[in-house]
Amino acid sequence: MSTAPAVERIDYRTEPSKYHHWALSFDGPIATLAMNVDENAGLKPGYKLKLNSYDLGVDIELHDAVNRIRFEHPEVRAVVVTSLKDRVFCSGANIFMLGVSSHAWKVNFCKFTNETRNGLEDSSAHSGLKFLAAVNGSCAGGGYELALACDEILLVDDRSSAVSLPEVPLLGVLPGTGGLTRVTDKRHVRHDLADIFCTTTEGVRGQKAKDWRLVDDIAKPAQFADKVRARALELAAKSDRPAAGKGVLLPRVERSETADSLTYANVTVNIDRARRQATFTVRAPKVATPDSIDAIEAQGAAWWPLAMARELDDAILSMRTNELDIGTWILKTQGDAAAVLASDATLMKHQDHWLVRETIGLIRRTFSRIDVSSRSLFALIEPGSCFAGTFLELALAADRSYMLALPDEAERAPKLIVGEMNFGMLPMATGQSRLQRRFYEEAPALDAVRAKAGQALDADAANALGLVTSAPDDIDWDDEVRLALEERAAMSPDALTGMEANLRFNGKENMVTRVFGRLTAWQNWIFQRPNAVGDKGALKVYGKGEKAAFDMNRV
Repeated sequence: MSTAPAVERIDYRTEPSKYHHWALSFDGPIATLAMNVDENAGLKPGYKLKLNSYDLGVDIELHDAVNRIRFEHPEVRAVVVTSLKDRVFCSGANIFMLGVSSHAWKVNFCKFTNETRNGLEDSSAHSGLKFLAAVNGSCAGGGYELALACDEILLVDDRSSAVSLPEVPLLGVLPGTGGLTRVTDKRHVRHDLADIFCTTTEGVRGQKAKDWRLVDDIAKPAQFADKVRARALELAAKSDRPAAGKGVLLPRVERSETADSLTYANVTVNIDRARRQATFTVRAPKVATPDSIDAIEAQGAAWWPLAMARELDDAILSMRTNELDIGTWILKTQGDAAAVLASDATLMKHQDHWLVRETIGLIRRTFSRIDVSSRSLFALIEPGSCFAGTFLELALAADRSYMLALPDEAERAPKLIVGEMNFGMLPMATGQSRLQRRFYEEAPALDAVRAKAGQALDADAANALGLVTSAPDDIDWDDEVRLALEERAAMSPDALTGMEANLRFNGKENMVTRVFGRLTAWQNWIFQRPNAVGDKGALKVYGKGEKAAFDMNRV
């Protein structure tokens, strides 16, 4: 009988009453997220979270807090991110945590923190929720990267508070949460000034930080609080979130667990440890979803699109962190395609309503989490599947999709249905729809697919349009799928991770894809080099009074 690995599992589910590190408060259109890290409440033993440094547990709380602002407080239009520590905003990722962590832990930690910060920018772009970093003390490394994810940065001008990205000179690694990318691509810091900034441990303060575009404005301590509030109100005035909106409380996502499964109301994950595979089955609504806003609000967090997205998000995070050996995720759907399309029609109809917009945003970010997961993704389209509309995105996200052809059993044969949600409502991190990515935005292929939108396509029709990888019949199905999965499981996980990331994000590049590209390739490599993690590597000797010993060969 298979058993799960004997390690402590990380749970991403939390709520404000359980926070150790953040204080969340509300004042009309402004929410304040104040960092006050409990140094003794690290997620794992072996380090103290001093000076508002953070580990994964701190970011799990941040992710939860931002989701609660999104859904529970529609009246909030601007979020002030600040600190309750005296003269310290945030000193970044805890170095001692990084020093004692495995390579996989470090990379997954960086990925989640990237996704959380990208989520701030996603909400600003799509939901009218604006973020202001009120940097009221020293701000280093990941702390500055948190500030960079905000729409604007206001720095206290007290002659000591500075912003810095000291990872290269101090730790022998890169700013792993998008620092390099946002400094240039978002803030347009001149590259030579950025070079100085990223190789200077003491950072840049005051007027120079503003002149170099590292912050948007500065204020003396006596005027800082007033300036923060005034600017937050100005940002809030640009938002269309409803002052009188009725929030939706987010209860704990419930699931049952065994050694080899996670089971939610709408999502199930079954693990086959011998084959190093996990099968994700996402289910269509079992009863009709409401069509009116009043009925949607009455259902609240139980409204199927919102509940399904929350469950799938939790399942992805749990599997990504806790099941490193499970290298292939098999994506399946189950239920009535018409029910999925009806739900999609409601999303489209009410897409400008704040709650529907936030739900679409959660689905978008959850599916994007699939795109950047370092797992092989295979979609299996079988009888009983409902890869329609929103659920078709799961098949389009897969590295390969196999659809069973049953030419002599038309009624039982699985079908695909392309819907309006597939033409840009749930874009990838590139800004493209997955159909655009699939066909390199070539008009003939996209036009051919759009011409068949709304039609139930069997395997031959889907294959002819290029929507699936292969369409074996029932004679070949078992062998073809089995061989494909066995071949995948035998390959190098490292090589597959690099290959998949390159193939999934073809063509267009933007700031977010460059952030993840640099994390996947550059930082992944640097995190394994002796200069960072060897016995005399910078991460290992930090805080011990020793100097790092570098291999000076350039590779």
